[in-house]
Amino acid sequence: MKIHIVLVEPEIPQNTGNIVRTAVATGSVLHLVRPLGFDTSDKMLKRAGLDYWKDSDIRYHDSFDDLRKTYPDGKFYFFSTKAQRNYTDPDYGDEVFLVFGKESKGLPEKLLHDNYSDAVRIPMIADTRSLNLSNSVAIAVYEVLRQHGFDGFNCKGRLREYPLGYPL
Repeated sequence: MKIHIVLVEPEIPQNTGNIVRTAVATGSVLHLVRPLGFDTSDKMLKRAGLDYWKDSDIRYHDSFDDLRKTYPDGKFYFFSTKAQRNYTDPDYGDEVFLVFGKESKGLPEKLLHDNYSDAVRIPMIADTRSLNLSNSVAIAVYEVLRQHGFDGFNCKGRLREYPLGYPL
């Protein structure tokens, strides 16, 4: 299974840094579509990604069309508050591209219109504008992983001070 996280014109370096952490923790590839609202050497970006930055697989694209041409057979899902379908509705396949827009405006409406059958939303209560971008990415990535049974993931934790994990 391969998850590709696609950020179209992200604006806030801290969000992208947090998404780097999610990408590394889940073995996902992060695609950044220019123009970016920050310089990739930005200290806030690096701080948010902490020591995960060196382990990340980040790919840069000059436009969304360039990304699409690079992956012509890719299955893309477009996350937007303007979508009709719930993000849990699709059966996510073995290789997916989860596409998110910029923090201030989301995905361009033309892109949504052209791909509306693959547009999905994360439900929220009425009159809520949107969730934080890095939270939305995490929700989406973990739904794909859940559908695949978290195959290959460490699903059991343990206490360090209390080895049995519960009082006797």
